[in-house]
This record gives sequence, structure tokens and C-alpha cells, in this order.
Amino acid sequence: MSLAALFVAGQAYAFDPFVVRDIRVEGLQRTEAGSVFGYLPIRVGDRVTDANAAEAVKALFATGFFKDVRLSVEGEVLIVTVEERPAIASVDISGSKEFEVEALKKALRDTGLAEARIFDRSLLDRAEQEIKRQYLTRSKYSVKITSTVTPLERNRVGIAMAIEEGGDARIAQIRIIGNRAFSESQLLDQLKLTTPTWLSWYTKTDQYSREKLAGDLETLRSFYLNRGYLEFALESTQVSIDPDREGVYVTLTIKEGERFTVKDIQLGGNTLGRDDQFRKLFKLKPGDTFSGEKMTETTKAITEALGAIGYAFANATPVPEIDRRKQEVAFTINIDPGRRAYVRRVIIAGNQRTRDEVVRREIRQFEGAWFDSERIKLSRDRIERLGYFQGVTINTEPVPGTPDQVDLLVNVTERQTGSFTFGVGFSSTEKFLISAQINEPNFLGTGNTMAVEVNTGETQRAASVSFIQPYYTPDGVSRSVDVYSRTFNARNLGLGDYRLRSSGIGLRFGIPYTELDRLNFGAIYEQNKILPGGGQLPQRYVSHIAEYGETSGAFLGTIGWARDSRDSALSPTRGRLQRLNLEATFPGQELSYAKATYKHQWYLPITKDYTLALNADVGYGRSLGDKTYPVFKNFYAGGINSVRGFGPNSLGPEDPVDNLPIGGTALFAASAEFLFPLPGTGNDRTIRTFFFLDGGNVFERTIDFTDLRYSFGVGLNWLSPIGPLKLSLGYPIAKKAGDDTQRVQFQIGAGF
Repeated sequence: MSLAALFVAGQAYAFDPFVVRDIRVEGLQRTEAGSVFGYLPIRVGDRVTDANAAEAVKALFATGFFKDVRLSVEGEVLIVTVEERPAIASVDISGSKEFEVEALKKALRDTGLAEARIFDRSLLDRAEQEIKRQYLTRSKYSVKITSTVTPLERNRVGIAMAIEEGGDARIAQIRIIGNRAFSESQLLDQLKLTTPTWLSWYTKTDQYSREKLAGDLETLRSFYLNRGYLEFALESTQVSIDPDREGVYVTLTIKEGERFTVKDIQLGGNTLGRDDQFRKLFKLKPGDTFSGEKMTETTKAITEALGAIGYAFANATPVPEIDRRKQEVAFTINIDPGRRAYVRRVIIAGNQRTRDEVVRREIRQFEGAWFDSERIKLSRDRIERLGYFQGVTINTEPVPGTPDQVDLLVNVTERQTGSFTFGVGFSSTEKFLISAQINEPNFLGTGNTMAVEVNTGETQRAASVSFIQPYYTPDGVSRSVDVYSRTFNARNLGLGDYRLRSSGIGLRFGIPYTELDRLNFGAIYEQNKILPGGGQLPQRYVSHIAEYGETSGAFLGTIGWARDSRDSALSPTRGRLQRLNLEATFPGQELSYAKATYKHQWYLPITKDYTLALNADVGYGRSLGDKTYPVFKNFYAGGINSVRGFGPNSLGPEDPVDNLPIGGTALFAASAEFLFPLPGTGNDRTIRTFFFLDGGNVFERTIDFTDLRYSFGVGLNWLSPIGPLKLSLGYPIAKKAGDDTQRVQFQIGAGF
């Protein structure tokens, strides 16, 4: 038995105390002698006894570097003899298909098992358990891990872990016992976990995990509470697995209790004299069936109302008084506003490249002002609408030692906003196209937009340069400079044999007059040139050339109004976007016309995952004076960006001579979309599927709602790495003979 063991066991070995004149360390291979001296509690000149010698051995063992430590004495020299634990030279993992090897190695590093670390068998055991835990989250209960430790030179070891994943543990059965008010099938429909279905290979809802089951149990509890079952209880949860560890059986035993109605709701505590205001926020009233969700909405609305007047830490707690004989419940909502607080500092965090001022100028909660929850919510929405960040959170942190002050921590997670791309795309409209683009909405982190774009589609060709300063002045007046050239090849769409080239330069300003509203005005010089081909030219264009010539230009004045209350510019789920624009030629121009457009998008959240989107586009164009309205300013409808299911730009009037679509001076197009996540993508808002109902047309002079075309179908929007992708499968349901229908329409990587 070593001297160390004797010391630890209770000083079975003893020697005469002595004063240390020197210390010598033996047995080191990798560890520096200085490290041993640093941990050793004995120094030269100290008096060594049995007690402090035992403490020295314990201290060296506690470092984890050594598997044996011995102390001996030679004269007045203390000799420390150690046997080092081996170091880990390599960690190899094989057989993993469910996880990336690097992800598993990271999990092992978190447990302390990694290259260059000291090897400890207990660490290896914990590492195996951690890997098994990772596989259990993927429903692989039959996973086996075989670890091999191979000694290497220089007191090192190599660790090899061979994984046999086995099959997935599928849910073979889910039973609910104790239900009376609702059928078992109705309750099972509330759960995300299911027995295998034809789509389970994709949704993986038949793969058991504790996290999924915990979420389903909360869903089941909410289902009952929202239907009046105030005393619902989950009595037991039993999960068993069959011998081959691939079939999981879940049994839930519940106690429904009785269904309660609301007898009365009163306010208690310190209401600050705002009883009438708070009562208007009640989502429940006497006689209603109790709903946990509505009670939560009530208390949340009260705390938000208190937060809007500076009470950052207000609480509203409902206290029930249950009458089981009458199956009624009365509530007293006790209000504790706490102390009124004001904001000491607003702290911006998470922005690596975006300047603080870009975020700070969107914040409507000012430092030194009373805390206002409504202004904080508005600030978060404004930052989200910038489109520079994939996540925005604003948290309230109390100032230590000061009960009436808080700090606001605005934490943003930046996304890649800039791009330089050169690639190809294909769409049902554009066919083959080449695009080159430099686009930076957050140029050098200033919040300005710089874009240089070139598109060479067969139908649309364009080149443009634009620079937008959203804060040209500190008050938020914006300035935009645009230079562009666009060519439209009508022959590819069967609209005639001609090309239309439009070039222009413009200057625009925007003035905000509320938090959501902005007025825009500017001036543009635009030149349009009709380039006839060798084939058929529509009669309307023949007439236009006869009146204006092939080339015509004009100075235009523009004025508009925009209101944006959406929660996100990229993937909105609530709010509205409205835009009204008017452009008109200045007097005395070669062309003389006016054109007005109105767009309205309305997003209504149905649940956390489902959104209803309503869209409408209206346009009117009129000539001014005795000149005719320029035909190339006509509106067109049909296609993936208009009325889906019909050919691009194919709807509306046709030339009476050649029967080619010529567009119209009036436009109406509307759609309703039911948006929902693509199954299996979780909360990824960059990809959304939807059902749609479209209606619209273009008209010669006035909108005729009896002559609209309609279609319905399903579609997908994806902000893919190569650019926006749109896909729709549309079915016309109101069409006329001669209409050009096109059910499958898509667009990949297309530019403006």
C-alpha cells in the first residue's frame, strides 16, 4: 500500500515531524514541476507532520492529473512521487448517421472528454451516457455504444467510440383513460405525438421524446381549462417500451373534474383608481364558461395597461373561489402595480456590424422617461421591420439598489443582409435568365441601402443603381436616388413583336408624420422607346408611334402615402401595409397622363402558426388634355405575381385587329392566402406554404366586378440561399373561352 493511501486511510503510517529544506518531484512526463509546486500546500521551510502530509496528498489527487501520489522523506528532503493519468490523444466516433460527428464531439467536450484533456474512465462513462441521451431525443432507444481505449506512447490514449444506432422507437399506442366529456379520438387530435401515419416519415410525429410528450401534456391541460374544467388533473403518465426497444406505449390517466361557469369577477388590491378601465379589459363575464386562455389574456391586458403608465413590474393575480355544488367559480383579480419605474439606460447588444445609432433611432422608449410598455413594443416592431435582424428581443432589467429604475436591454441577432451574386435562374415567365447583383440594405452598417443590379431575362432585362438613405435628416426624412434602364420583350409572352425600353433617373423624399405613416414625393425623368421587330406589331402601338414617334419622354412628378404596421418586413404574421401612389406628367410635356395605384396587404394571425393574408391592388390611368394615354403605361394581370392560374399578362382587353392582349387603364386584383408552416420546418419563417383564392382583371376604362377571373390553389414561398422562390399550382374557376390558363407557375432567382 502506498504512503498516500495510508495517509488517506487515517494516518496508519507515521514519521517524525521535520522541517523541509528541499522538495523534489519524480515521475513527471507531461506536467510541469511548477504545476505540482503550485498545488502542493507544503513549502520549503514548512514543518511537515502526518496531518499536513495527508492534506498534501489529497490536494494533488484533487487536481485529477494523477492516479497515484506518494510522499517519502530522504533526510530533510520531501520527495513527491507521482504517476500521471494518460492524456487523450484522439477521439474517434464511427457509425453515426443521425448526428454529425462534430456535433457529438462538441457534446463530449462539454462533459470534459476531448483531445489534450486528462483521461478519466468516469469521464468516458459520462460521455457515453451523454451520447445516448442525444439519441434518446431522436427516439433511438436501442442505440449501443462500444468504447475502446488504446494506450499510446508518451502516456497517451486513443479513444474510439463505435455507435450502433438501431431503429427508431415508434409510438405503437397512445391511450387516454378517465375521459368522459370528450372522446379519446378528440383528445388524441390535440396531441402532436401520433401513431404512425402515411406522412410520419416526414413529420416524425410518431417518434417519442420526453420533450414532445411534455408539450402535449400542456396542450391537453389547456384544452380542458379553456372549456371550463378548472380542476382538471393529470393523475399519471406511463411510458413503456417493448423488448426490442422500437415500440413505445403511452398511457395517460386524467381526472376531468366538473365544468365550471363564471359567477363573478371582481378587482382587488391597488387598482390606482382605474377600475373602470380594467373592467373593460375583461375577456370573461358572469355566465361564461370558464376559459384559462381568456383569463390569461385578461391578466396580461391589465399588466400591459399598467406597464403603459410606468409600472414595469406590475402583477395581476386571479384568485378563484370555487362553489363545487353549483359548479360556479368567482374570481378576484388582485392587482399589485409595484413601484412606478423609469428607464435609466437603453443598452444595445448583439450588433456586430450595425451601428448603435441604426438601432437606437428606431427606439421610441427614451432614457430618463417613464417606462412605457406600448412604446417598447412599438420599438421592437420598428427594429424588426428594418429587415437587418433575424431576432429582436427587449428585456427589462432592474437597476440594483434602485427600485424605481430599470434598464432596457435590446438584444439583436444579425442576419446576412448584403449579397454579391452572379448566377442563373429560370421561371415560367422569364425562361432562362442571368443576373448579377450587389445589394446591401445595411451598407457599412449605416442602415443605408446600396444596390446595383443587372438582369438579363428573355422577357425582362434591367439594369439599375439606387441609393436610399432612410435617415437623410435626423428627423427621419428619407432620400432615394434611382437610375434605371428596363427592356420588355413582348414577343416572349405572345403580346406582339416589339421591345419596349424605358430609362430614367429620379429623386424621391419621404417624410414620416406618424410612427407608421410616411408621405413621399419626388421627380423622375423617363424616356420610353418602342423597338418594332420584324413581325406583327399590335395596332395600338402602331397608333402610338404615329402620334408620338418611336421615342417619347417626359418629366414626372410623384406623390404617395405609405402606412406599415407589419411585425416583419420579411415574413409578416400580423399588421397591414398600405401604399397609395400618384404619378403625373408636368404640363407641356410630350406625354400627358396621370396614373394612380393602391396596394393593401393585411395579415391576421389566427394562431401562432397560422396566418390569413388579404391582398388587393387597384390601379387607374388617364390621359391629360387631348392626347391619348400612352399604351406602354397600361396595367396587366395574370401570372404568379397577379391572378395565378392564368398566363402572365394575358388577362384583359385584346386588340380588335390582331387579338393580342394590350392591358388596360384600370386594374383590380385581390387574393386571400391561408399561410401555414411547411410540415417539418418548425418555426422557420423563411419558408411558408399557403392556400390561395385569387380574383382580378384589367379593363379598358372602369372596373367591372362582373367580369373578374378567379382561381384557387396551393403555393410555396421560400427565401432560399439562391434568391426568392415562388411556386403555385392554380386552378381557374371563373374563366372564359380564349383565356390563357397556366396551372403550374414558378419563379426562381428572378430579379425585379
